[in-house]
Amino acid sequence: MTDQLLALIIVLGVGWFWLDAARAREMAVGLAQRACKERDVQLLDQAVALRRLGLSWCSRGLRIRRVYRFEFSEEGIGRRTGYLVLLGLDLVDLSLGLPQMSDDA
Repeated sequence: MTDQLLALIIVLGVGWFWLDAARAREMAVGLAQRACKERDVQLLDQAVALRRLGLSWCSRGLRIRRVYRFEFSEEGIGRRTGYLVLLGLDLVDLSLGLPQMSDDA
C-alpha cells in the first residue's frame, strides 16, 4: 500500500511539473512576443528556449526560476539574443540588449 501511494505521489508530482513547465513556456513566448512588438523588432521562430532551471527563495517561499532565451531581428537583418526570467509565473527580468526607449520619441 505504501509503495502504491509513493508511486501515485511521484506520478502526480511529475504531472504537475510538466503542466507548470508548459504554462511557463507559453507565458514566456507571449512575453517575448509583446516585448518584441513594443520595440518594433521581429521575434524569430516564434519560440523561446529554456536555458536555465533552478529554485529560488522569494517573499512567497520557494519558487522555480526559469531563464528563457529567444532570438529577434531588427529590420530583418541578423539575429540578436534576448532573455527573460520567470520566478514561478512572475516576470522578474526581460532584456533585448537594446538601448532604452525614451518617452520623447
